[in-house]
Amino acid sequence: MQLSSPLFDFPSTSFDPWRVSELRHHLEDHPLFAKPALMALASRLEQRRSVRAHTAQATAGTAFNHAPAIFPNRRTAVATLDDLDNAGVWMSLLNVQADETYRELVDGVLESVKPMLDKLDPGMCYRGGWIFLTSPRAVTPFHIDKEHNFILQIKGRKTLYVWEPDDLEAVSEEARDLFHASHNRDLVAWRDALRARAHVFQLEPGMGAYMPATSPHMVENGDGVSITASFTYYTHSTIRNARLHALHQRLRQMGMQPARVGMHPWWDAVSGALYSGLLGLQRAFGQRRGSVGVGGEYSRYALDPAAREGSHASI
Repeated sequence: MQLSSPLFDFPSTSFDPWRVSELRHHLEDHPLFAKPALMALASRLEQRRSVRAHTAQATAGTAFNHAPAIFPNRRTAVATLDDLDNAGVWMSLLNVQADETYRELVDGVLESVKPMLDKLDPGMCYRGGWIFLTSPRAVTPFHIDKEHNFILQIKGRKTLYVWEPDDLEAVSEEARDLFHASHNRDLVAWRDALRARAHVFQLEPGMGAYMPATSPHMVENGDGVSITASFTYYTHSTIRNARLHALHQRLRQMGMQPARVGMHPWWDAVSGALYSGLLGLQRAFGQRRGSVGVGGEYSRYALDPAAREGSHASI
């Protein structure tokens, strides 16, 4: 289906890729978000083990990485979606761009903003799409992700809490270092007092938000079923910052206390170049041995069904 233009309404002249922004969109009536299409997608993705779910027993403070194991959903993805009103489940269809039917949608959405983004934060790559299907009053636990993210409300209402990506009161520098080094979110800890620091978006169909990479966020669903889509991507800067955080975590393991990423640009540039060189050598060595090299994962699309679950921890 050809996407109508423009897809987004937001202040592009004042847009900052490293600041949280409100936006509006025109995708709520797209046929790929209708229930029959989503049920077919859920069936296909479940065969790829590309569905993540937990029950509505999870809270803001539940460890995000472990929520599916702590509060497992016993239904199939199709059965869950078919009775989402009563299922009591938060469910995510992961890496929908790996599905040929949905890849065109992911491309169309991100291509619509790429010319503007390239001027501010170039190098869009590793494009991804995620569809969140949520029962009434289910919660997305507090966490951070590695990608820049356009999050769009398709159906229902929810409250989105987002903190700026450099808010060290919400998530410490050490927690970010650990996350980028190993995809471990154990130091990303919820405190109810954080609500006062958040950007709060009361989302309904046609509304959304932009969240820069590592923006802490938490979501509380409303009294009805919710469908939300995320369109995500990496850039040169997100990859560079992720590598610096991973390097700093290694320095912490050696007993050092590195400065915050971004505090000393000259040091970031030098250490980042050296670390990237080391990763390049490691990648070349791995290729000679017939293995996948570290750092070679940043293609146009994120096609690995496990990508958001930590398979790209070393970048």
